[in-house]
Amino acid sequence: MINNRSLLIVGGLAVVAWLASNSLYVVDETQRAVKLRFGEVIEENIQPGLHVKIPIAQTIHKFDTRLLTLDTDTSRYLTLEQKAVIVDSYVKWQVIDPTRYYEATAGDELMAIRLIQPRVDESLRNEFGRLNLQEIIAERRDDLMIGPTEELDSLMRDELGVAIRDIRIKRIDLPEDVSAAVFERMRSEREREAREWRAQGQEEAERIRANADRRRHVLIAQANERSETLRGEGDAQAARIFSEAYGQDQEFFSFWRSLNAYRDSFSGDGDMLVLDPSSDFFRYLRSANPNGQAGEEE
Repeated sequence: MINNRSLLIVGGLAVVAWLASNSLYVVDETQRAVKLRFGEVIEENIQPGLHVKIPIAQTIHKFDTRLLTLDTDTSRYLTLEQKAVIVDSYVKWQVIDPTRYYEATAGDELMAIRLIQPRVDESLRNEFGRLNLQEIIAERRDDLMIGPTEELDSLMRDELGVAIRDIRIKRIDLPEDVSAAVFERMRSEREREAREWRAQGQEEAERIRANADRRRHVLIAQANERSETLRGEGDAQAARIFSEAYGQDQEFFSFWRSLNAYRDSFSGDGDMLVLDPSSDFFRYLRSANPNGQAGEEE
């Protein structure tokens, strides 16, 4: 009896453990889930936490809702002028509608990738096809992918229940037959821009040089005008002082002027003057002679 009872207890505990393990399930923080009954979705977008289900009759499918990366195949696209470019890109995508995602892919991530990749390829093909090669090279890659990202995101939300968060270009290459021509055109374009900048610089230099020359002439003319004005004022003041001095003592002034004339006249060696001894030039020399006669003629 005791052994049978023990077996029943153990069996009961095993049944309870089985029911608990098959009735309770946990959805992780990085997951969302859907509940199915015989393949039909009866509860959508189950949030993280501990939940209950009916064993056997109900099944749970969990999906990773973290940001996932799809590294696309390198593809060859044609530009607006039918030039080929080789593009290597990747896509960031995320499950946002578990029910639609399950209905479209049966919860298979590889299936989702096989459905997303052709759409990405088509979107990039359309985007590069509307641009010429110069625009593709010159435009920032982030700006280049805004349109395809928004367009593909709207489409994938409806079709697969996933959001396309970002499409990024890792590399854009040119085929060898196109690279040489493109590089030569780029070099010619840069040389043309350099010539334009040099011409603008020379024009600006000439303008600055002309302004500097004009200002120099104006400053010189103003300085000359000022110097002439100051010189005239100085001469006028000197004449006034000279006139005032002459008026104070005319005799002394005449004497002083004659002395200066004598000094200037007889300062050099071998100087000779032919003058009448009685001329006014020798007036002060005659007055210095006690006999009132000028010295011998020199």
